[in-house]
Amino acid sequence: MAKKKDEKEKLEIQPLGDRVVIEREEGEQKTPGGIVLPDTAKEKPKQGRIVSVGSGRQLKDGTIVPLSVKVGDRVVFSSYAGEEFKLGDRELLLMREEDILAVIEE
Repeated sequence: MAKKKDEKEKLEIQPLGDRVVIEREEGEQKTPGGIVLPDTAKEKPKQGRIVSVGSGRQLKDGTIVPLSVKVGDRVVFSSYAGEEFKLGDRELLLMREEDILAVIEE
């Protein structure tokens, strides 16, 4: 039985502290004029979906402040935010919560 795209395997990575793991959205395949873009010409999307979150930011007194984002949130982040890495066949980003610019309400 084939898996549906929505039924992704459980992510086996737990970010630490105030970090989140984001799966970047797919880039545009064509220009508005209909020209197909090769992979090298595509601009990387600055939007994605959070797939895993850390426990929160630790203050100097030791208290943990929970993150304001959660798994499943669709977010906008800065162009050069985070570290890219592969886990299985998935390309992911690991970044601090402060690099997230906005949550997209759906």
